[in-house]
Amino acid sequence: MEQDQARQSARELFQEAYRLQMAGELPEALKLYTRSIEIHATAEAYTFRGWTHSFMGSVDEAIADCQRAIEVDPDFGNPYNDIGAYLIEKGQLDEAIPWLEKAQHARRYEARQFPHANLARIYERKGDWHRAIAEYQEALKLEPGYEHAAKALSRLRGMLN
Repeated sequence: MEQDQARQSARELFQEAYRLQMAGELPEALKLYTRSIEIHATAEAYTFRGWTHSFMGSVDEAIADCQRAIEVDPDFGNPYNDIGAYLIEKGQLDEAIPWLEKAQHARRYEARQFPHANLARIYERKGDWHRAIAEYQEALKLEPGYEHAAKALSRLRGMLN
């Protein structure tokens, strides 16, 4: 019973932290994510705390939180994609690729279009237009309404014609 109460309390803190994060109240969100983790650590709480760190410009802290999330639940795909995105932000394109590939194959991940789009961004920066196009196409197969991928795909196809 105590375990259930702890989980419920952690979940409530997580939800309030998310609300604060979306409202732009990042330091407060960070505190609540941390309290949630202290009560009952989840991959989601670590991942979203990492996201908050990234919004605050602390990309290395964001990566560290995503690595903690993976330790808690290696099947959760979000932190793999997020690490890849943070490494792209740092200009570490080659280092990002394996993380994005792991995200694509994670058992518990609902937004598989994002690692494809992130890989496409890498291939675009490297001038590998055909691989970028293939990744954007895959992202659109997974999420037909994904506007960023559709625009990028159209732009790349226009460059090649």
